[in-house]
This record gives sequence, C-alpha cells and structure tokens, in this order.
Amino acid sequence: MTKKSIINIFFFSVFLFFLLPKNSLAQLFKPNTELGLKGGVSYYTGDLNSNHFNSANLAASFIVRRNIDRRFAVKGEVAVLKIEGDDRLSDDIIREDRGLHFRSQIQELSSQIEFNFLPFETGSVLYNWSPYIFSGISIYNFNPQAENSNGQWVDLQPLGTEGQGTTAYPERKKYPRTQVAIPLGGGIKYTLNDRLNIMLSFSARKSFTDYLDDVSTTYPGTPTEFDGASIEMSDPVGWEDPQNAHPKDEQRGDDLENDWYYFTGIAISFRLNSDTKGCDYE
Repeated sequence: MTKKSIINIFFFSVFLFFLLPKNSLAQLFKPNTELGLKGGVSYYTGDLNSNHFNSANLAASFIVRRNIDRRFAVKGEVAVLKIEGDDRLSDDIIREDRGLHFRSQIQELSSQIEFNFLPFETGSVLYNWSPYIFSGISIYNFNPQAENSNGQWVDLQPLGTEGQGTTAYPERKKYPRTQVAIPLGGGIKYTLNDRLNIMLSFSARKSFTDYLDDVSTTYPGTPTEFDGASIEMSDPVGWEDPQNAHPKDEQRGDDLENDWYYFTGIAISFRLNSDTKGCDYE
C-alpha cells in the first residue's frame, strides 16, 4: 500500500461520514472515559526501507479515550516504538554498495479524534462493534543510531553525517530530534462486556523530516570538521575500504520525500464509568 493510497482511503472514509444518518448519535448516551493498553509492531518507510512491515519491531502504547457520543471520541496516546533499516539486508545492488544502517527508538505523545462508522457503545448488545478512523497530531522524539566498527552503537545526529554544521555545507543544519507528525489510521472495535473493549488498528504517521534514518541528501566527503567517527558513519563502506569510498556530492539518499513511520496492533480498553451500562435504545 502506497502512502498516497493511505491518504486517499482516509479522506474517502471521512467523506462517507457525511452520507450516514445522524439521528441516533447522542440520544440516551452518557459520555464516558476508557483507559487502555495497545501492543503490536512498528516500522518505517524511507531511504533504508521501502517495504511495509519489513524490519518490524515490538511496540506499545497507553491510551486514554473520552467517548463523547456513539460516533465520536477524543483520545490521548503515549507510545514507545522502534524503527530500523539496513542496506546490508537488501537485494538491491545500489543499496548494498551504500551499506548504511540505523535503529531508533521513538517516544510519541499524540492527541487524536476518532469517528465510528456505526454507532458504538461499551456494553451494548445493539451497538457492539464498528469500523473506525482517526487522525490528529503527535509530538515525538527520535534518535537514529548506527553500529561502528568496534561494535558500539553511536548517535548519528551529533556527527552531521551529511555535512550538517560544517563550513563546506553551511546550508545544511542539524535536524531537530523532537518533531511533529500527523497520525492517520483506522481499524475495528468490539465491546466484550460492560467494561471491556477490544480494538485492532493500523496507523501511519506522516512526518515532516527525511532524517528518521539519518539519510537524505549527498555524501559530504571529508569536511575539515569531521573526526573519525563522522567519516566512518557517513560512509562505512569507504571507511572499511578507502578504494570504495563514495565521492563528495554523490547521492546518499532521496530528499524528495519525507519518511513515514507506522504502528499496528491490538488494544484492550477498560471503561471507568461502571454505572453507565450500555443502552440499546434510541
């Protein structure tokens, strides 16, 4: 599934909302709050990975949801994710020649709005399931790392692996490691009893950086400000064999499209308002 397809599906789902009847949205419904946990996998797509669900890692989040009515809810989520990519595992000759790799933990705080396509209420027999979509805004922190020739994992952003912060490339600034993203997603939810719900969801995060993997533009060569660590992490193939070093300004990444990261999994939520049993009447 391409990024354009994800966006098209999401906005088509929003369009369908306006075609649905609205006469049973709030009658006899008492707003309530849920707490939940989600577990699943996370991955990214960018210069070091172009395939969905490739190099997936375990991920988890804590959820607070406020159900406004049977259609709408607002949700806060704190997530811990991990993404990675490795040219050395690719069958692409160009990527094998580049030989870059990375890993990064992502700590994310997001605020989202959910819309249920069908009326949904915890504990209801009539309104016991619904497909749903959600979007919002997230703030996240990331820290790409790579393993050096001594087997140590080092932070890449301070090294300026593409010449950031050097006199040779004054226009290249070091990227901030705390940024904003737009979550887009959907899934299906089902109520198990008067207190518990279960949800399966898939979400994509549109970032506004091409440096989740520390790869974006061209090789910087060896600027005077570079030390051994910067040279090695900028071009590990050339560090291992200088005859294969990539020349200055040779393409290292593709800066025409920003990176995305993803989180898919299953969540269990617990309704706090135990005295508001699901109502099956309009």
